[in-house]
Amino acid sequence: MSARVCGHVRATHHHRRHRARCHASGASSASPQSHVLRDLLQSPKIIQAPCAHDALSARLIERAGFDAAFMSGFCVSASRLALPDTGLISYGEMVDVGRTCNDATSASFPIIGDGDDGYGNAMNVKRTVKGYAKAGFAGVLIEDQVAPKACGHTKNRRVVSREEATTRVRAACDARDESGSGIVVFARSDSRSAVDLDEALWRAAAFADQGADALFIDALRSKEEMRAFCKVAPGVPKMANMLEGGGSTPICTPEELQDMGFSIVAYPLSLLAVSVKAMERALREIKDEGYPSDDTLPTFVDLQSSVGFPEYYDDDERYKA
Repeated sequence: MSARVCGHVRATHHHRRHRARCHASGASSASPQSHVLRDLLQSPKIIQAPCAHDALSARLIERAGFDAAFMSGFCVSASRLALPDTGLISYGEMVDVGRTCNDATSASFPIIGDGDDGYGNAMNVKRTVKGYAKAGFAGVLIEDQVAPKACGHTKNRRVVSREEATTRVRAACDARDESGSGIVVFARSDSRSAVDLDEALWRAAAFADQGADALFIDALRSKEEMRAFCKVAPGVPKMANMLEGGGSTPICTPEELQDMGFSIVAYPLSLLAVSVKAMERALREIKDEGYPSDDTLPTFVDLQSSVGFPEYYDDDERYKA
């Protein structure tokens, strides 16, 4: 790590502690989801958070026994609009999907929402964070890309200035504190690809100084870079991103990531990717053979269970005359 990054990290500790005291005073009114997520981030065991793109995928993640989920902008843009993750989806569409994801899961199940660049200036960032908290999100991720943003592992990534980037994070943290929601602010930098590693490390430290609860540098290119990131802003949880199918970051086991110092790992494409492949296969089989293969289908009873028929029938019995 460069001297300029180390110096900034040392200088930020006092300010970070001060901001932590400030927002801790409103922690008593925080949502159950954010309480759970904060506790998980402080535990020694890494959190595995597969990414949801709709209410059903969010429910399946919880049913599978995971402790948390992430709602991916890439996947929501793909599933709701059939469009690429290039800034085409709006705040309103994202928060609407998020509300259904949170409604479909239990009141204590934490979901982190992708807030992209906050959908505008600092005031938009504040609205985004407060809106995501009202929609039931336990956490929100805010990044430093220019608009229109791009998926972190694709081309044409550019970032805003240091000043604008830190202002976004400060606005997000202010919205967290003002709302009393306790929503966990994940501050993301894409400057590893847009500039270089030193810039990304500097920004991560600066985001912690502004009060970010957790940090994320996207598209790190080696395990050495991942370890360097985990040394920045000690005590502030770090997130890793295991992009399936061939991204910039090495694929590591949860144990490896935990040993490096990561607190949470997201799996952004797994559910969307297998869904696309399964749907394409089923459509080919219907077209070629008239009916999809039985070994690719759940039973009708299992499918009913996935969408809540048993719970509905149980509840319905309570209200019969």
